[in-house]
Amino acid sequence: MKRLAIIAHAPSPNIKRMINAVLKGANSNEVNGVEAIFIPALEAKAEDVLNADALILATPENLGYMSGGLKDFFDRNYYPCMDKTEAMPCAVLIRAGNDGTGTKRAIESILTGLRWKIVQQPLICHGDFKEEFIGQAEELGLFMAASLDAGII
Repeated sequence: MKRLAIIAHAPSPNIKRMINAVLKGANSNEVNGVEAIFIPALEAKAEDVLNADALILATPENLGYMSGGLKDFFDRNYYPCMDKTEAMPCAVLIRAGNDGTGTKRAIESILTGLRWKIVQQPLICHGDFKEEFIGQAEELGLFMAASLDAGII
C-alpha cells in the first residue's frame, strides 16, 4: 500500500472543507492501492515525509506568502528530509485571497532546494471563496492518488 500524505495548515472552515475534499478524492473507490492521510502542518515530522510516497502541500495565502504553519513545517523538516527525499512527488494547493503568486514562488523555492518534484501545476484557488474550489480540491486528491496507484509518479 502506497501512502499519500496531505500536509496542510487549515485554520479556516473553507480551507478545512478543501482539505476534506482532497481526502475524499484521494480515498475514492477508483483508487485501491493508496492510503491517504491528513497531517496538520504544525504536527508533521520528517518521519511523516520519509514514510510517504507522495505529498500534497496545502496552505492559505497570508500577506502574499504561505501560512506560518506550513513555513514552520519546512523550517523543522528541511534538513532532516534533505538528501533522503530527493524526487519526492508532490502537488501544491493554495487558497489565495489575492493571486497566490508570492505563495507559489516561496513554496517552489523551498521544493527546489529539497529537490522534490512538483508533478502538476499548483492549484491556486484565488479571490472570494467559490464552491467550485471544493471540486477542484477533490480532483487534485483523486489525480495524485490515481497517479501514485498507477505508478505514474
